[in-house]
Amino acid sequence: MAALSLTSAHHQDAEQLADIIIVLQRCFLLNLSKELANGNVSFSQYFLLGHLSQQDSATMTEIAQKMGHTTAAATGLVDRLENLDYVTRCHATDDRRKVVVRITSKGEALVQRIRQDMVNNISKVMEHLTPGEQSSWLHIYQKIFKFCQTQEHE
Repeated sequence: MAALSLTSAHHQDAEQLADIIIVLQRCFLLNLSKELANGNVSFSQYFLLGHLSQQDSATMTEIAQKMGHTTAAATGLVDRLENLDYVTRCHATDDRRKVVVRITSKGEALVQRIRQDMVNNISKVMEHLTPGEQSSWLHIYQKIFKFCQTQEHE
């Protein structure tokens, strides 16, 4: 039971980390949003494109689940991306009722361009860290990443 409750020091650390995360997100998202604004794509749409770039295809139901939206909201995201030529939509060959979404080469290019911007921004931050700090940062983020992945599947 004691392991579940935060001590005062842990709570203060969590408060400080929450403030830091907000600033970091703002910093990286503002840099991203410049590119996203140029492409008329929202962060949610970019997130969906990133997901589709790692899949052969996804159904509208799968997209809605991944995005945490209703199917109607997911349809709106896909509509906008289709209008911009970032995705295509067709019916599944095994079940014509299923709508399948695939990313286009134009969508892939956008994902790669934004991802490269992210890598460049992170590289600039890493220049201010010692090699040991860089290694520690990566190790800690890998642990956080694994935790977040398990949370997605619950």
